Amino acid sequence: MILVGIGGFFGALSRFYLGKLLVHPYPWATFIINCTGSFALGFLFALHLSDWLWQLMGIGFLGAYTTFSTFGFECLQLIEQQKWRQAISYIASTLLIGVLCAAIGYLVV
Repeated sequence: MILVGIGGFFGALSRFYLGKLLVHPYPWATFIINCTGSFALGFLFALHLSDWLWQLMGIGFLGAYTTFSTFGFECLQLIEQQKWRQAISYIASTLLIGVLCAAIGYLVV
């Protein structure tokens, strides 16, 4: 549990500061963070890490780095603003490209 907490601490900080650096139009910062996190998780999964390293990096760091809750919230905001095309493209691209990034990360190894 301590390893998950340590990894989560650094993952959350990384996500926060990277989100500040990515000055893309809303909501693309979350999209980029989630896709890079998906790639990294696929990559780490393919490495068959030891339990302690998986808890630290896979569950802790990448669990805090990526964010499904922010993705969901941003989708609701777009829908509330009646930006239907942007909401649909954001949902579809996040799901499709996120899974593709995870697969590429897995296959790179």
